[in-house]
Amino acid sequence: MQPPPPSPSPRRRATTRALLRLLFLVALSLAALLAFVTSTPSSSFTPARRALQLVPPRRHRQPLTTLRAVRRDEDRPTSPVAPRAVGQGQHDSDLSDLDAVLLPDWEVLVLLRPDDDDSLPSGNATCAFPGGATSPARLLGRMPASGRQAYTCAMPRPERRHSRPFRAPRLVVATLLSSAVDEEDAAPAAAAARSLTPEMMRWSGRLVYDSAALDGEDGVLVFAKGVNPRQGVNRDAADIRCIYYRRSTAAIGNGDRDVVASLPATTSAQQVFRCPPPPSTATAASPAEAQQLRVTLAVAGEDPIPSVATYTPPPPQDAETAQTTASKKKLTCACTMVRDVAKFLREWVVYHAAVGVDRFYLYDNGSGDDLEGQVCQLSAEGFHVSTHAWPWPKTQEAGFSYAAAAHRDSCEWMAFVDVDEFIFSPDWAGSSEPTKSMLRSVVTTFEPDVGQVMLGCKDFGPSGHTKHPKEGVTQGYTCRRRAEERHKSLVRLDSIAPSLMNSVHHFELRPEFKWEQSRDARVNHYKYQAWDEFKVKFRHRVSTYVADWTDRVNHGSKDRTPGLGFEAIEPAGWPHKFCEVEDTLLRDVTRRWFGVGFTKKLAHRTVGRTTHSSS
Repeated sequence: MQPPPPSPSPRRRATTRALLRLLFLVALSLAALLAFVTSTPSSSFTPARRALQLVPPRRHRQPLTTLRAVRRDEDRPTSPVAPRAVGQGQHDSDLSDLDAVLLPDWEVLVLLRPDDDDSLPSGNATCAFPGGATSPARLLGRMPASGRQAYTCAMPRPERRHSRPFRAPRLVVATLLSSAVDEEDAAPAAAAARSLTPEMMRWSGRLVYDSAALDGEDGVLVFAKGVNPRQGVNRDAADIRCIYYRRSTAAIGNGDRDVVASLPATTSAQQVFRCPPPPSTATAASPAEAQQLRVTLAVAGEDPIPSVATYTPPPPQDAETAQTTASKKKLTCACTMVRDVAKFLREWVVYHAAVGVDRFYLYDNGSGDDLEGQVCQLSAEGFHVSTHAWPWPKTQEAGFSYAAAAHRDSCEWMAFVDVDEFIFSPDWAGSSEPTKSMLRSVVTTFEPDVGQVMLGCKDFGPSGHTKHPKEGVTQGYTCRRRAEERHKSLVRLDSIAPSLMNSVHHFELRPEFKWEQSRDARVNHYKYQAWDEFKVKFRHRVSTYVADWTDRVNHGSKDRTPGLGFEAIEPAGWPHKFCEVEDTLLRDVTRRWFGVGFTKKLAHRTVGRTTHSSS
């Protein structure tokens, strides 16, 4: 019989316990590090109710009757704080109705009240965050529907480590000629923002992000993400209510007096919802109070959705104004969503203006290049080009829905084509010069009940180029694929269905209208350009329902590029890919009309003088 093993000494037991404690602490540290690394703006770990506490949670389905405060009591200032100077020659914006949204890649969008931003200069600005860090803020312009001034800035790394929820930065605007605001000057504003700014909304969850009040009986368009998240699957409008409310210090804590109206939605499609306007008594207050009126949506049985959307009634329009607007209505316009396309814009505008486009509407999705400079130059030459800030990521369908409604009284037909797409008919190849009747003939040859004309797309490849051709896309890229895989549309705006539903390529029409395929016209799509240009697409895609290039899904989809993976790595032989048909028709036409590289100054002046007006 063997003796029992000796028991461990006290010293060994103490060492074992210390080692176990150390391993436990290491495991906790690794878990905390993993949680921080995986916490990005694109994740959805923050519930919508935490982002905006509008009503208390309900356990049973019941009508919405109250709208609670946006901020908790401990976050609410006890008295209004007047704006104060932050550094010499600067002033900060009123925070009573400031909104901020945390976009993907730690980008922060700051929206000001329409009546607050009238006095702000268009100079430099700085985002002063509650934790003390600052970052430069770039002016995006006015939102087309609400008129709110929009700025964007990057969220500094130190601010990302702060506990959730994140709070909105304070905007500091410089009025001197200085190129920046010192962090030392902005620090007092950041300290004040710890208690004054509202919670920052997250783009990753549900959000009502904009609204537009339309003239007449067309109601109010409300734009919201997360309500209809799947393409082709839309909630019944009867299950959605439109809630008008005020977010003001005086109303906080007063229960149902925050709610102005709760009305049923009339349409629900994609990210666009049509609502009745609030009662006239809701907007009969002073202009300052009226501009504080906000709107959100609530799905039956659920809490209202977080919102940064404001409601402003449309300006009154008398019969004389309506008649003047109708008399200035143009036959054909073009609309597109853009980002950093300044160097491509002139060729696209000059060409389409020559063949019949009267007005160009550019919805800017956050350009950082010289788009504004190009637009100003084209406008000075007589081209009617306007830009509209649309900073919301992956909302191209919603942007086109807004454009279709907003420009219905200005244009009869709208061409929804990108800046790398050119409408062309081989029948024009023999013309010595362009005429405005060319594009008109595409739509006027159809019967009055045709509300949409489909144009097949011919996709051009790099055509041997390794960098952007100096002569432009129409003259530089001359080799294309044989098959047509996509189409774009010329749409008669008054034929579009009330839902405004679209797939970017075409719209849903009213029952009394139909669509036809054009046998003569097409779209030359310069889709696969030199690699340095094409790889920029990997940054993001603007369509709501199309996966980004880096998302490892839908590898065989037509929305993908054949032979291209999920990373911006140039495939072997890229300059010679997608070349099945040598097609020089448009190259030869544009050389004859505009010269090599669109250098005929006389053509520019002639087109600007004879085919355009600033009306």
